[in-house]
Amino acid sequence: MKKLINLFKENNVLAFNIMAIILIIIFSISITPVTLQNDTFYTIKIGELINNHGIDMKDHFSWHEGLPYTYPHWLYDLITYFVYAGFGVYGIYIMTCILSAILGVSIYIVCRKLVKNDIISFVITMLAMYLLNPYIAARAQLVTFILFIWTIFFIEKFIQTKKIRYAIALILIPILIANLHLAVWPFYFVLYLPYIAEYLIAIFAETIIYQKIKIASLNYRIKTYNKKLKIKENNEIKEKLEKTQQRLERIQEKVKKVRMKRESEIKNPYKLIINKNDNVKWLILVMIICIFTGLLTPLGVTPYTYLPDTLRGNTTQNINEHLPLTLAQEENILTAILIFLAILIFTKTKIRLSDLFMLSGLCYLMLLARRQISMFVLVGCVILARLIFDLCKIYIKDAIPKINKLVSSFVSIILITSIVVLISYDFFKDKKGAEIISTSSYPVKACDFILENIDLGQARFYNEYNYGSYMIFRGIPVFIDSRADLYAPEFNKRSDDIFMDFIETSNISVFYEDTLDKYNITHVILYDNSKMNMIIEKTQDPNYNKLYEDDYFVVYERLSEKE
Repeated sequence: MKKLINLFKENNVLAFNIMAIILIIIFSISITPVTLQNDTFYTIKIGELINNHGIDMKDHFSWHEGLPYTYPHWLYDLITYFVYAGFGVYGIYIMTCILSAILGVSIYIVCRKLVKNDIISFVITMLAMYLLNPYIAARAQLVTFILFIWTIFFIEKFIQTKKIRYAIALILIPILIANLHLAVWPFYFVLYLPYIAEYLIAIFAETIIYQKIKIASLNYRIKTYNKKLKIKENNEIKEKLEKTQQRLERIQEKVKKVRMKRESEIKNPYKLIINKNDNVKWLILVMIICIFTGLLTPLGVTPYTYLPDTLRGNTTQNINEHLPLTLAQEENILTAILIFLAILIFTKTKIRLSDLFMLSGLCYLMLLARRQISMFVLVGCVILARLIFDLCKIYIKDAIPKINKLVSSFVSIILITSIVVLISYDFFKDKKGAEIISTSSYPVKACDFILENIDLGQARFYNEYNYGSYMIFRGIPVFIDSRADLYAPEFNKRSDDIFMDFIETSNISVFYEDTLDKYNITHVILYDNSKMNMIIEKTQDPNYNKLYEDDYFVVYERLSEKE
């Protein structure tokens, strides 16, 4: 203990960083859910399929024949399967804990290196991880979060230094994304745009287009007059030449004054800091190279076509995470936006133009689709840390060293550790007794019954979207699962829109018998409280023979199809 206290006294910065990283790891693990998410189940089975048979761009898990499948996160699926094969479902939970901890530590390191303040970086990281809590799951997105936060770091360091190692890292990241989670591959390039836009505007700010055109015109006239005078002396032309030269001098003097004024405004801006960094030209070259990295997958051109095909379809209008964000329902995000606005409106803090573009773009994407909250938090935390540090330098610059020393003291570190451990324990406590596979969300017992009593070779099950992946995990062919793209005509090129048939049937906007007849359904598995089941129960529909029921699920045999 004495040695530990001496370490804190001798090197407060090192001690604080050790504490910060340990506490971030503890907190990140504490918010990681125990219960597996529905996508995880098909991920395991697809990884197993790839391991055994490779990638054939075909679906093997629904009973619909001939559906093509894009394998959008094949590498993550394969890794997840290896973890599951070696350590079971709890191995996947441990893997998710590790990835969550890596994400938290990555945010802290990136903030610390870009903002140069340990305390602010630590606080912002903890807040960011808290806001990212709903997105921490055994899904490929968790890996891409880590890659995206490092993308911001590598872009900024490359712009600062133009070192080749940062360019190499920027080229490797989209290769990884194209194989781990190609659905977000186009978003990688969105992160470049604010820096490029700032550079172009900085160039424009230095250029007075109208005056340049005028100067070019006058120079042309002077050149023409000189040519004429060489051929023949003419007083009228001489007079015109002198007037044109005087006019040119006046315009050049005016341009000089305007340029000096603009340079002064750029050096001492009111709110917007515009940096003209010529290294951005090389960043543009790196981005162009990265565009071709989408070809470095076994999936052909899918990285280029997946997002456009998704946006053309109906899936984004019917899946919760793709729906537009209602700010009133997201109090934490609304608070974060208000903090940004308060800092920018009511203080003397200035913001880089690239940061403003980044925030505005992420806000727009977030309002379009609520799933982009994660990217707003992930990238926005670096910008917020930078703004808060600048705010401190303006208003409490002299107190910053004292605050750093105070917060890095042994007593403060013990106090901070105690608070974070208590908060983390509260999250851990909520997970006590949680099921790794939720029996209320997934038909665990119902699948046991199906496997023991129903011939899967003859059965065609109608099931619901949210637990189809678990049925795949258990080896039961499905009508639909959470691989929404698989069932949309934009991807499978079929005349049937399986996804919309499910949506309309589950919403009772079409009579369920019509859908079941269309697909020759023999058996039905439903949530006990689903609309369809309530109608069957209420009407005592004679066409359905109840084979199994528990507290959450019911299985029917469809008699008309049997006949």
